[in-house]
Amino acid sequence: MNDSPKITAQHRIERDDGGRLIYVAIDSQPPLADESNAWLVAIDGSPHSLRATAEAMRQAARMKNCALNLVNVQSWLSKEAAEEELLHRGWAATANARAMLDAAGQPWRLHVAMGEAAENIAALADRLACQGIIIGYHGFGVTRTLLLGSVTQQVAHMSALPLLVVP
Repeated sequence: MNDSPKITAQHRIERDDGGRLIYVAIDSQPPLADESNAWLVAIDGSPHSLRATAEAMRQAARMKNCALNLVNVQSWLSKEAAEEELLHRGWAATANARAMLDAAGQPWRLHVAMGEAAENIAALADRLACQGIIIGYHGFGVTRTLLLGSVTQQVAHMSALPLLVVP
């Protein structure tokens, strides 16, 4: 079942030089009221990212006017596939996190981007002037992490913002 919203003029979108959809942003209802104290929460649909969402909710409850920006980054898609799949995949991957926030009455903004995860997370946090980034850590094991690095480690190296890593 595809319950993802259709892209409309109300959504913020970006396209690359070839016209391929590479970014979509959607607000919750009600939308974010104040973005002066914004945090970015990386969501990939894993239990780790749900724990990061729960921690973001706890942090938001303690702060005044905390805006939570959820980001989901999808792998590269063709121009045709991006039109149909980018928002759908991001919407599906963030369903549980959005439901958790909705149940708590916490407004959010969802950003779905295409490309390299760490690059997009760090760049979006800077672009939105976020106070910090909240991210779950998968802990894939020493060998894989040494060879490939983790998204969390890459974000830590790419961003000067505070990074809250949730195991």
